[in-house]
Amino acid sequence: MTAPIAVVGPTATGKSDLAVRLALALGGEVVNADSMQLYRGMDIGTAKITPEERQGVPHHLLDVLDVAETASVAVYQRKAREVVESVLATGRVPILVGGSGLYVQAVLDDLVFPASDDRIRAQLENELAVFGAEVLHARLAQLDPAAGLAILPSNGRRVVRALEVIELTGQPFSATLPKPGPARYGTVLVGLDREVSELDARVDLRVDRMFEAGLVDEVRALEAAGLREGRTASRALGYQQVLAAFDGEHDLATAAQETAQATRRFVRRQRSWFRRDRRVVWFDAGADGLVDDVLTLVAK
Repeated sequence: MTAPIAVVGPTATGKSDLAVRLALALGGEVVNADSMQLYRGMDIGTAKITPEERQGVPHHLLDVLDVAETASVAVYQRKAREVVESVLATGRVPILVGGSGLYVQAVLDDLVFPASDDRIRAQLENELAVFGAEVLHARLAQLDPAAGLAILPSNGRRVVRALEVIELTGQPFSATLPKPGPARYGTVLVGLDREVSELDARVDLRVDRMFEAGLVDEVRALEAAGLREGRTASRALGYQQVLAAFDGEHDLATAAQETAQATRRFVRRQRSWFRRDRRVVWFDAGADGLVDDVLTLVAK
């Protein structure tokens, strides 16, 4: 039987499309590994694959959280492994797909989450409220450059968690992550990427289309559903910038520009994260014969 597959890489490379095409060819089912696509209603801003685009392929772990809920990698790890093992038990091929590196690693590696300390967490969250995420991120980058590279400066919750682990363990947060060995389930890791300028152009086009497709209305509806209370969802790229526009910090045109800029920075961080994993076999996402080349790899 074909081994499970993980399709990884930066945003806007075409991972979701490739996953569907592989699933159709192999008799597979897709398992979401994008932290923001866990949320119901966050469709346009996350470029969530539509029911029509899924072409009848079962997709798991999409739309499983309300926007006011906080996403947990530890919870995701347990649920994703349950799904992968259930799909394997039916004789079908699980295809893990997404650009959230820690979520992919949580499924495929022996990732154990350090304990938490309420006192340290409360102190760091107070500093976050007073000084802002970027100040704490600068501290993290100094203490643990690898973690600083992997975590967005705007992601205050993850910055706080990383600093908490450093204080609790006396080790860099990145040192608590396992060194990649053989991937769980014998999974084959497939990386998609494109030339930098091409991918930047695709990001800009994607953001333009999101705003044209109604991202602002989507954010407004989710705001009424508790988006601002969501410690994870409210920081999502695009949603964060539109909420700031609602607050009068800038206009919607600036929100679109800042979304594109932040997404391009995020792409570089994703690339750096996944390129460190030597198990990933990289493919040019725009190459002719991509699906056939990947099928040849997984058949070996």
